[in-house]
Amino acid sequence: MIYKYMNKTNIKRFFSVLLILCIFISYSSFVYASDDSLYVWSSTDVSNIEEDPSLLTNATSEVTDDNSLNLESASAILIEQSSGRILYAHNIHEQLRPASVTKVMSILLIMEALDSGKISLTDSVPCSENAASMGGSQIWLDTTETLTVDEMLKAICVNSANDCVVAMAEYIAGSEEAFVQMMNDKAFELGMSDTTFKNCHGLDEDGHVTSSYDIAIMSRELLNKYPEIKNYTTIWMDTLRDGETQLSNTNRLIKNYTGATGLKTGSTSLALYNLSASATRDDLSLIAVIMKAPSTKVRFSEAQKLLDYGFNNFSYQSFGKAGDLIQTVSIDKGVQVTIPVILENDAGILLAKGSEKNIEQTVTIDENISAPISVGQKVGEISFSLDGEVLATVNLVSQVAVNKMDIATMSTKVFSTWFNLLR
Repeated sequence: MIYKYMNKTNIKRFFSVLLILCIFISYSSFVYASDDSLYVWSSTDVSNIEEDPSLLTNATSEVTDDNSLNLESASAILIEQSSGRILYAHNIHEQLRPASVTKVMSILLIMEALDSGKISLTDSVPCSENAASMGGSQIWLDTTETLTVDEMLKAICVNSANDCVVAMAEYIAGSEEAFVQMMNDKAFELGMSDTTFKNCHGLDEDGHVTSSYDIAIMSRELLNKYPEIKNYTTIWMDTLRDGETQLSNTNRLIKNYTGATGLKTGSTSLALYNLSASATRDDLSLIAVIMKAPSTKVRFSEAQKLLDYGFNNFSYQSFGKAGDLIQTVSIDKGVQVTIPVILENDAGILLAKGSEKNIEQTVTIDENISAPISVGQKVGEISFSLDGEVLATVNLVSQVAVNKMDIATMSTKVFSTWFNLLR
């Protein structure tokens, strides 16, 4: 009997009622869906750690200054580049003359000017009488010639050219004095409280002082913010002026130390011998600063001693790169029911060697995550702990955008499903 009522109009009415019923059921199920909010990854039990967690010094604290390496230099520091964590300290806040290590700040400002578009590597930079008159390390710029910014950077980083750094200072700021003010402003911004710059090159001048701690700060800023500077600081030998001018790196660690990436030497009769030395091995990047070494030989040997100490006693444990997928998480009220969750930034920590397997990783997902969700929206955190102490925390974010489910989108979805079933 039912078949005589199944004309086209009644069929439409039947499926309309059925569609409304399905929408109601789907929406009810959707609203009340839920998911667990806590996930724990534990690589091992951390209850039996034998290593000394005090080695894992916070970036803002300082290790004991006992000069256990018996350094002859007046001041020295070793830091891990990524975190800024201090691994070794010796008179790190003593104000001393930096000599040409000053140029780390000058190079940083040149890189900032390039990054902002104020200058470009192909710009032709003139030489003033003031720049040409500089003594010390130089390439004997002439007032009738110009060099590109690229060539100037090469001469500054490799040959520590005073004439080139003054020419660049005048080109960027209009005068050396204005550029020095920029240097001091940047030092203040970075928290370099031991520092006062009087010039951009580092020739001895009363009141021109800094500390190994502050040199480490500006070296880290340069390397982290502009890693491309290593294209210059790792040059051992090169030429300018169509091969007429020979360049040889003043930092001999570039040739003799495995993993060396820079950074800058400096010496005068008053400052004695200074060095900011950077190196990377197995994802661990270190910066060692030596100030007022009694000889150039001691400067390099003690920088190497600091770097060796760091590489022998510490490791950098990477847990993932920015964008790596961590897991899939359920969401409420979205046009899709799950989202892929990724690391917002690189995840890694500095560890005392031997404790790599004693790290506990905890992933915490926010409760009641509901659409709409944007790309990069924070939905949780991942933390890394050693012996109950949290060493690092990285945000977890959504890899995709998800619109909020509404009646129209639910109707479309249900109708599409029924249509496919009836085909």
